[in-house]
Amino acid sequence: MATSTTARRRSAPNQATPEEAPRRQRKPSKFKRLLRTLLLVLIVIAVSVGATLYYTWPAGSALFGFAPQIDSETIEEAQPEAPVARATSKPPATKPIFSQLDPFTVTLNDGSGRSRILHVAITLRVEDEDSSILLHEYMPVVRDRVLKILSEQHPLHVQTPEGREELVDTLTAALRTPYDPNPTPPRIASVLFTAFVIQ
Repeated sequence: MATSTTARRRSAPNQATPEEAPRRQRKPSKFKRLLRTLLLVLIVIAVSVGATLYYTWPAGSALFGFAPQIDSETIEEAQPEAPVARATSKPPATKPIFSQLDPFTVTLNDGSGRSRILHVAITLRVEDEDSSILLHEYMPVVRDRVLKILSEQHPLHVQTPEGREELVDTLTAALRTPYDPNPTPPRIASVLFTAFVIQ
């Protein structure tokens, strides 16, 4: 019987015996699986990069150095007839100008005879360079105004968000008033606390 099996194998090399059938129907080789996995990963990466560029790339700008070729007729056709869109567009934003004051340390009286220490660092956001220069020229007067206002505060009141907002409003109003003999007040946009500690 063993000879008949070998004879069958020799006569029909392409036909599989029942014992060999599961071996021939094996899974794809490791190389093919690796190749398919790499191809799938590359496709996912390409789709991800494409979607990211689609949603983040500025409209009308060149992608990888290739700018779209648009002739002047197309531009004229694409422009709206009314110049309303240009009038409503905002002017380009300018960089903010900050003027940092030296930190302030003030003793606060809480009304019960107990003293508290307030340490504050203040930065002023000004609207133009002239205001920044004016504040630096009159820095002793600026510091005097701030110190007077800070020393009048109650420690429990300035620890609340409402108290800090009132303090910001008071400081803004005081610092926006003109400095003698200069009749032009500085244009202060906001008063910012960069440090605020009560001990």
